[in-house]
Amino acid sequence: MSALSNAPTPTEPTKLNFRRYKEGDTKVKRWQEQIFQASFSHKCPTYIQSTPPCQGSCPAGEDIRGYLAIARGTEKPPAGMPWQEYAWRRLTEANPFPSVMGRVCPAPCETGCNRNEVEDHVGINSVEHYLGEYAIANKLAYKKPDYSSGKKVAVIGGGPAGLSVAYQLTLKGHAVTVFDEHEFLGGMMRYGIPGFRTPREILDAEIQRILDLGVQTRLKCRIGTDVTLAEIRADHDAVFLGLGAQAGRALPIPDCAAPNIVTATAFLKAFNDGRLQHVGKRVVVVGGGDTSIDVATVARRLGHIEHAKPTDMEAAIAGQMAQDVADISVKQGAEVTLTSVFGIDKMQANKHEIEQAEAEGIRIMGGWAPLGIVRAADGRATALRIIQCEAKFVGLKLEIKNIEGTEQDIEADLIVSAIGQAVDFAGLEEFDNGKGAVTADKNYVVGSKPGTFAGGDVIRPHLLTTAIGHGAIAAEGIDRFLRGEEQERRPKIDVHVFDMMRKMVVEKGLEVQDNHQPMRGTDSSKVGVHNFENRSDRYVIPHEQLFLGHFQYVPRVRRKIITLDAKSALGNFEERLEALDEAGAIAEAKRCMSCGMCFECDNCVVYCPQTAVYKVKKAESTTGRYVATDYNKCIGCHICADVCPTGYIQMGLGE
Repeated sequence: MSALSNAPTPTEPTKLNFRRYKEGDTKVKRWQEQIFQASFSHKCPTYIQSTPPCQGSCPAGEDIRGYLAIARGTEKPPAGMPWQEYAWRRLTEANPFPSVMGRVCPAPCETGCNRNEVEDHVGINSVEHYLGEYAIANKLAYKKPDYSSGKKVAVIGGGPAGLSVAYQLTLKGHAVTVFDEHEFLGGMMRYGIPGFRTPREILDAEIQRILDLGVQTRLKCRIGTDVTLAEIRADHDAVFLGLGAQAGRALPIPDCAAPNIVTATAFLKAFNDGRLQHVGKRVVVVGGGDTSIDVATVARRLGHIEHAKPTDMEAAIAGQMAQDVADISVKQGAEVTLTSVFGIDKMQANKHEIEQAEAEGIRIMGGWAPLGIVRAADGRATALRIIQCEAKFVGLKLEIKNIEGTEQDIEADLIVSAIGQAVDFAGLEEFDNGKGAVTADKNYVVGSKPGTFAGGDVIRPHLLTTAIGHGAIAAEGIDRFLRGEEQERRPKIDVHVFDMMRKMVVEKGLEVQDNHQPMRGTDSSKVGVHNFENRSDRYVIPHEQLFLGHFQYVPRVRRKIITLDAKSALGNFEERLEALDEAGAIAEAKRCMSCGMCFECDNCVVYCPQTAVYKVKKAESTTGRYVATDYNKCIGCHICADVCPTGYIQMGLGE
């Protein structure tokens, strides 16, 4: 396959059906039989705003439904503002890295998308990617706050959690200084992900946008060496620990230390620093997550050197240059094998990345566990001994059962452990909870240490987008602390939600009730929204509550992906993922079913037999506030609720 081919990935996606039926269903049922029942009840329609499952699944808590509504044209931008900017500003209320996350986030939001029950999920990640690219191309900037609290916050660690909290706190008017031991900011976004997945100019642009708000930095500054924690506490009103987990975990086998056995984090940092120029001819990666795929694909691209000295690659990973050999030797393709205790179909890595790795000639062996090391006389590893296994989670504990008699050796010049990450607590030992992490509550307050907060991998290694979400929540807690307020109880569904009531005040100047309680019996008053309840903080609307018959089959608009083969991957560090164009982004946003929020389809108005449901006056309407009910006419037939595609109308008034 050509390096520039846009052909489908090796595993063709299953052909999608127009509608999914339960096992045994053989006939298409008439929707009319479900909807049109000549009946009445004491219940009348209420308007319930719920959280869509995409948003409930997003660790960063993005208002996904909100920015997709802007992209599709349901919610209009302010006069003179392009829709892309308005959507980007809505998106970045939660996540200041849309262009990076649009490339590397495994998109749990898409797994949760209710559209999967129709034909295929909405390409949320691809729209986010488009908006991030638009913002960079058009040099969009955040609006600086016009308020200064006079409070100072120290952020230890310039990765996704630290930069997220710095961004949010600066917008709230606090002065923030980020301390980081590296030369550049970005943490795992820079030092843990290869540049062909996160182009450095893109990462730099999104970081610079945060710094332009006034965030200060102290780089190449090691806590405990260049500055003490006591000095930081003395100079700042609060401290956030976002130091990440950039130390790798060794293989879970005894006596596994050898010069050519390294961790994934050390390997990727050496590559991203430019120190690692080649690998051995035979590379074995132990893992199964996205990091292990990154290691394997980097190793495949680097290739090996025909006449390299045995210790050159180890020296590069350890921090020394091996340019002299690299410059004069011929690179050839490395043989890369990736082993995982899980079967390939159960591996934690993104399915797309697994397919790309296999297309590039990387051998993936699922269902194998490391057992031991085969060594040469000089102590270097020559092979990894593995054994077939069965792995499964029992609760949160991983249980691995080895199958005796299945042992085999995989020859290796370099072995990379990509089984997890660990926190380096040097200089910050007081925060180690004894399990290699920091303990914090739901507001990310570190217990018994007032004014100290934490977030990201230092709590539990997870996704980059999870760290971004931690930063946003911690910033709210820090803000409350700096204001001398008690920490609030976090909502059950802790995400950024669309505030329709606030929009009514700002846009229409209407009187509204500022609470989360049902506004019952208010249909004849001048209050902006009657019989409305916002359940976004506690209810994720399932697909069973939607009228799926409204939605026609619309195939997903896919981004172009450059698939490499074993030959073309060698030395190719170009980006493989292309952003959607404007038309593609709009078309994909239009596939959003707006779960839990009105999107102005008119079904309820058209099908109401009593003409009880009506469109509100333009002067009183806004996003989500499109129809109302005349309860003098309503007989409780529930047709409006039955034909509501989004589940926004529910029968409840009168209970």
